[in-house]
Amino acid sequence: MSKRVLVAMSGGVDSSVAAWLLRQQGYDCTGVTMKLYDNDTAGRKGHTCCSLEDVEDARAVARRLGIPYHVFNFSEEFQESVLEKFARSYLAGTTPNPCIDCNRYVKFGALLHRAQVLGFDYIATGHYVRRVLDGSSGRWTLRKAADGDRDQSYVLASMTQGQLSRTLFPLGELTKPEVRHIAEAQGFCNARKHDSQDICFVPDGDFGAFLERYTQKPLPQGDILDRSGNILGRHRGAARYTLGQRKGLGVAAGSPLYVCGKSMADNTVTLGPEDALYTTALLAGDWVWGALPGLEEPLRVQAKVRYRQSDQWATASPAENGQVLLTFDQPQRAVTPGQAVVLYQGDTVLGGGTILRTL
Repeated sequence: MSKRVLVAMSGGVDSSVAAWLLRQQGYDCTGVTMKLYDNDTAGRKGHTCCSLEDVEDARAVARRLGIPYHVFNFSEEFQESVLEKFARSYLAGTTPNPCIDCNRYVKFGALLHRAQVLGFDYIATGHYVRRVLDGSSGRWTLRKAADGDRDQSYVLASMTQGQLSRTLFPLGELTKPEVRHIAEAQGFCNARKHDSQDICFVPDGDFGAFLERYTQKPLPQGDILDRSGNILGRHRGAARYTLGQRKGLGVAAGSPLYVCGKSMADNTVTLGPEDALYTTALLAGDWVWGALPGLEEPLRVQAKVRYRQSDQWATASPAENGQVLLTFDQPQRAVTPGQAVVLYQGDTVLGGGTILRTL
């Protein structure tokens, strides 16, 4: 009897080709699109990842493949695990990564649980990443995709052993051009559909407007300071500003200035020169370990503190309460509390955590 797979189909080309590949491999597939929020939440009508257009594209591909298709409403889970955390974190002065939270709590949390209840053996997505069972340790490992330009291991590093054991990633060995070629050969309606680049519920990139809309409260204005505490101007709400930001500061200066600090308690934003953005160490918590069961002693690793960053050599050392002290060989720019830090050895994900502060 064929293994049953619930395929998360966003309406894009990647998840469509993932479903086709699994069908070719003999799996019994069912497609599903997750309804995560209303478009009013995103502050505009038209195309977002939960649009009617995406649902219709996913349904059309499922029909062409001859597989059942459903829409599951996970708006409550998304609201609690992603939207509320996003707003709470920004207002507290940290910068969360909602895509990582969505993967962690909705796609590989709520969706996997629903799949198990319905009797499916696996879920599958169109992420560019590989999973490999390590024969020596018996642990499932997450590994970078064959296409380094498309690798998404950074945003999936919080997957647990249980989640990895029940998830398939059919695109891990393919490149994006190969995926589009398959979609065109199969006559998929979305073969040339553009990839989504923005946070799905903030498609215009205006975090401040989203926060005001979501909380139904205006962001309070406050002082923009230099590193000596001198007032340089006024900001439009500290939550609107991110570390390393240069544009849109509204401050005239003889040399470039960047956001190098924020105080939510004082409602201030601090600017400084670019060299003020660099740090050599960070402390991270909330770890999910992949190839390792945990960190017992200092270990040489490669690390990423943002999605598109190249691997950076560092030493990871165990700290109190399961936290990790990460010391980089070279200073890193604009390391941001709330963002993810992911540790690698070669192509293998060792684990992922959340940046608490820089040191």
